Amino acid sequence: MSDTTPEEPEDKTGRPAAADTAPDPVDDLVTTQHTLTVKRRKLAYTAQAGRVVLRQEVVKDGKSAGHKPKAEVFLTAYTLDDAEPGTRPVTFAFNGGPGSSSIWLHMGLLGPRRVLSGDVDDLVPPPYGLEDNAESLLVHSDLVFIDPVSTGYSRAVDGGEPKDYLGFQGDLDSVAEIIRLWVSRNERWLSPKFLAGESYGTLRAAGLAGLLQERFGLYLNGLLLISSVLDMGTLRFHEGNDLPYSLFVPTYAAIAHYHGLHGDRPLDDVLADAEDFAAKELPWALARGARLSTQDRAEAVATLASLTGLSESYVDRVNLRIEHVRFFTELLRDRGLTVGRMDGRFTTWETDGGREHMSDDPSISRIIGAYSAAFNHYIRAELGYQNDLPYEILSHETNQAWSYKEFEGRSVSVVDAVSAAMRANPHLRVHVAFGHYDGATAYFASEHVLAQLKIPDELRENIDTAYYPAGHMMYVHEPTRVQQAKDLADFVKKASNR
Repeated sequence: MSDTTPEEPEDKTGRPAAADTAPDPVDDLVTTQHTLTVKRRKLAYTAQAGRVVLRQEVVKDGKSAGHKPKAEVFLTAYTLDDAEPGTRPVTFAFNGGPGSSSIWLHMGLLGPRRVLSGDVDDLVPPPYGLEDNAESLLVHSDLVFIDPVSTGYSRAVDGGEPKDYLGFQGDLDSVAEIIRLWVSRNERWLSPKFLAGESYGTLRAAGLAGLLQERFGLYLNGLLLISSVLDMGTLRFHEGNDLPYSLFVPTYAAIAHYHGLHGDRPLDDVLADAEDFAAKELPWALARGARLSTQDRAEAVATLASLTGLSESYVDRVNLRIEHVRFFTELLRDRGLTVGRMDGRFTTWETDGGREHMSDDPSISRIIGAYSAAFNHYIRAELGYQNDLPYEILSHETNQAWSYKEFEGRSVSVVDAVSAAMRANPHLRVHVAFGHYDGATAYFASEHVLAQLKIPDELRENIDTAYYPAGHMMYVHEPTRVQQAKDLADFVKKASNR
């Protein structure tokens, strides 16, 4: 926050304005200096943390009447001191939800400092901690972490309408404006530029790729899509949409394998069988409905039960349609446990053995405390930013209020947007990271969507994929974090064309 008191505003007569007339908000960025040691090399970098005011032009009687503040968007930016800013890559990063702050990518994978949370079998107890991240992408790219409105410290201005930003298009517009402002104010139009998104953040990144090109002529070098969802129809389980019931089967099989329900079979063999069944026999069986013969149904039930670790009785009762939260609740019911949605390696006790939907996702509840403690300490004690608002890590209210009005009557999809962006910019590269135990954005569903991109075959060479033995926030798994950091660094270097 600013440590100076603004002068009292005056009205048109020159007298002080009324006491209830608040001054317009101003940017409150705080700048600090730091170092990061990587392989005995000390890197000096500058951090900026704070809120940037978004404004809209006011037009009255066909004439401009100034610019009215509409939102304050919190960001944290890191720039390397001894690099040429005009040519150094810069990566804009955000998480998803919708309703999630950028804390996960910031403190878990990309930033120069990282949280010590531990992993599924070795969780760190409170009060947790922080350490330097020698694998930070900052070594290869400047970083800007963005918290969309109503997440983190980002808010609509006093008297403003949060709902203007709680929806597909309003969100894209505000994040695009922040990116344009940062690029312009920091003279980075000639830098290689990347977007890194996780979960709904991948859908946002894909939409932004097209929007930034069309509205500002801002072309990107690459998209880093982590736990990707580009078409929500692949993961929304509801009547009339059988697609997710097939596409999630390989993920179910992977989670069942992790918990010992496939014996000593190699995971690759289990996944190959699951993918083949999910791509061929199961969609056919679901489409047949009452036309499916008794023998064919029995065979489909037996195969699906074997792959998923569920009983044939259960698979038969749900009519071959295994909804994902019901799966997490059912898989280890006989052990009195449920498994995590975000990361199926995690388990927790379930006090109600008859519950249909689990009461807690342990893959969130077991780690969110570490992220919250680390960030709330870090932002004040190390980056010097003071704000008494609660830092909204995951806003349930924002998620529930989110509008997809632009997609009324059809699936929420950015397949056309990212396809158009790649066709218009043949140099745009895409990196997609999958977690085998991610029960929120199933890897086979993401593969299905990538295959639907409307691009010529030669542009498919611009798409890189990486698979990890981990969940949605795959960097919680330490070997994955190290490997993923290397994979992202290699991608950024390759896509920078420098």
